[in-house]
Amino acid sequence: MVFYLLNTKSHYSFSWRIKMSPSRQASEHSFRSWDGTELFYRAWLPEQSTARAVILFHRGHEHSGRWQDVVNKLDLPDFALFAWDARGHGHSSGERGYAENLGVLVQDADAFVGHVSRQYGIPVENIVVFAHSVGSVLAAAWVHDYAPKIRALVLGSPALQVQLYVPFAIPGLRLLLKFKRKAFVNSYVKAKLLTHDPAKIASYNADPLITRRIAVNLLVDLFDAGKKLAEDAAAITVPTLVLTSGADWVVDRDIQREFFERLGSPIKEMHVYPGFFHDTFNEKDNHLPLSAARRFILERFAQPCREVSLLEADRNSAAQREYETLANPLPPLSLKGIRYALTRFALRAFGARLSEGVKLGVKTGFDSGTTLDYVYRNQARGVTALGRLIDRNYLDTIGWRGIRLRKTHLETLLRRAMTDLRAAGKPVHVVDIAAGHGRYVLDAVRAHPDIPATGLLRDFSAANVEAGQRLIVEYGLGDRFAFQQGDAFKPASLAQLPKTATIGIVSGLYELFPENGPVRASLAGLAEAVVPGGYLIYTGQPWHPQIEFIARVLTSHRDGKPWVMRRRTQQEMDQLVAEAGFEKIAQETDPWGIFTVSLARRRAEGEDRSCPNK
Repeated sequence: MVFYLLNTKSHYSFSWRIKMSPSRQASEHSFRSWDGTELFYRAWLPEQSTARAVILFHRGHEHSGRWQDVVNKLDLPDFALFAWDARGHGHSSGERGYAENLGVLVQDADAFVGHVSRQYGIPVENIVVFAHSVGSVLAAAWVHDYAPKIRALVLGSPALQVQLYVPFAIPGLRLLLKFKRKAFVNSYVKAKLLTHDPAKIASYNADPLITRRIAVNLLVDLFDAGKKLAEDAAAITVPTLVLTSGADWVVDRDIQREFFERLGSPIKEMHVYPGFFHDTFNEKDNHLPLSAARRFILERFAQPCREVSLLEADRNSAAQREYETLANPLPPLSLKGIRYALTRFALRAFGARLSEGVKLGVKTGFDSGTTLDYVYRNQARGVTALGRLIDRNYLDTIGWRGIRLRKTHLETLLRRAMTDLRAAGKPVHVVDIAAGHGRYVLDAVRAHPDIPATGLLRDFSAANVEAGQRLIVEYGLGDRFAFQQGDAFKPASLAQLPKTATIGIVSGLYELFPENGPVRASLAGLAEAVVPGGYLIYTGQPWHPQIEFIARVLTSHRDGKPWVMRRRTQQEMDQLVAEAGFEKIAQETDPWGIFTVSLARRRAEGEDRSCPNK
C-alpha cells in the first residue's frame, strides 16, 4: 500500500512530461436502467475498437459534460471512456436531485456498467471505474455490495461524510423525514469553494444543467453509506487509488483516510494534494492527480488481472475476526454487557408475552424457517393493542424489511430464470435444498401458471417439511411439486437429488454457518444436480447494521444458542459459487446492502472463464 502527502511544488519539475492529447469529441446516448428509467450518457470512443474502458461517475449536482477536460488530460487514446448523467441530473430522467434512496443510484451504477460491457463488447474485467465525491461513494458502494471484477477503482475526494456545519444536522434531517418524506435542501457549496481555477468557477456558475438541490433522504443515506464503507472497507479488494484534496471544505478528510487504511485491496494508493479544494480533478493543477490516475490505470493493465482468493476467508479475514469477537461473551459487569442483558430480559419477559413474532422467535429461534415464514406474512399479531404495536415494530426492523425484500428478489430472479428457460424451449425443474416452508418458490410458480414448472423442495427440519407439504396442497401444486426431508450439507443426502434440475436454489442457509468447508461441499453437491446451462439462485449477507445486537440478544434454532453470524462478503460468496462451476450473471440487493440474491449459470464442461488480459 502507498500513502503520500504530496508537495505540489515538487511536481512542477515533471509536469512537462504530461502530453495533452487533442480534444476528444463525445457522442450522446441513453440506456434504460433497471426500472426502465432512461439515463443519458456520453461516450468518448477511440478511432479503433477497444476492449478497455474507463467509466466516469460525476459528483453530486453535476453531469457528464463536466468531464471533458478530465477526458482530454487523462490521455488514454486506446480506451473508450463513458460518463453518465445520474438519475435526476443533467439530461437524465427523474425528479431533479431526487431518488427514492441511495440504493436506487447504486443499482443504476450496476445497470450502467452492465450496459457498457454488453453494448460495446468490453469485459467487466477490463473496466476501470473513475469517480468523484458523491460519485465515489456510489462507485465504492457498488463495488462493496455487488463485488464486480473490475480492473481498478479510482476515487476522487470521496464524500464519505459531507461537512454540514450545522450542529446535529443529521439527527435533525432524520426527524424532518418522519414528517415529510420528500424534502429538499439546496447546496451551500459555491463554485469558489470547489476550485481555484477562474475558468472552471465561471463555467460552473453559468452551467444551466447544474442541479443545486438535493433530497434530504439522499443526504441521510449518503451519511449512512459513508459510515458503512469506512467500517467495512476490508470487503473491497479491487486495486484502488484514492486522490483527495488537502484544503477540502466540503467533505471530511479523516474518514477518507480511515476508509483507505481499512481497504482490503493489496494494491492501493492514497495521495493528498495540499491546497486543493474539493473539486480535485478541476483544480488549477489537476494535471497532478490526473497523471497519478493515468499511471495507476496503465499499470493495472500492464499486469495480469488477478482476484484475491477468499475461499479460506473463514480462517483469516476481517469478517472472521468480527465473528470470533461476537462469539465471545461480554464481561457481565461491562456497560455493554449490562445493556444487552437488560434487553434480553425485556425481550423474554415482555416482548415474548405480548408479541406473537417475538414469542415465535424465542420458541423456535429467530433464524428458523417458522420465524421466516411469519416475517414473510408481515401481519402484526399480539396480545392487546400494545402487543400488536410491539409486533409491528418488530416486523419493521431493518433486518426483517430486508428479508421481505430478499423474498421479492428471490421471486424476481426465479421468474427470470423460468422465463429464459421457457423461451429456450427447456423444461423448468426446480430443486431447493433448504426451502424452509418453500413459500417464495411456490409464490413465484403460482404467479406464472403459463410455465408448467415442477420441483423438489427439501429442508432439514421435519416441521418445515410438514408445513411445506401443506402449502403445496393449499396452492394446488401437489401434482407438480414434492417436499421431502434432506440435509443440505451431507454429500450422501445431496447425491440422492435427481440430476435433472434446471434451477437450483439455496436461500438463507449458508449465512447461518461460519465455515467454508461445508458450504463448498454443499455447493459441489448441488452443482451435480443442475444440468450444464442451468441456473443457480443463491443468497448472501455481506453486511448487517444490527449484527452485534443479533449476536448478543437473539437466539438461533440450533439448541437456543446465541445467533452469531459470520458475514461473507459478496466477493467471497461469488467465489464459492464460481468454484462449484457457476458464473454469476445478475444480482438484486436491498437499498442498505444487507441481503443479496444472485443468479448464476452453470458453465458447460471445459468452458473458459479466464480473465481477459488485453
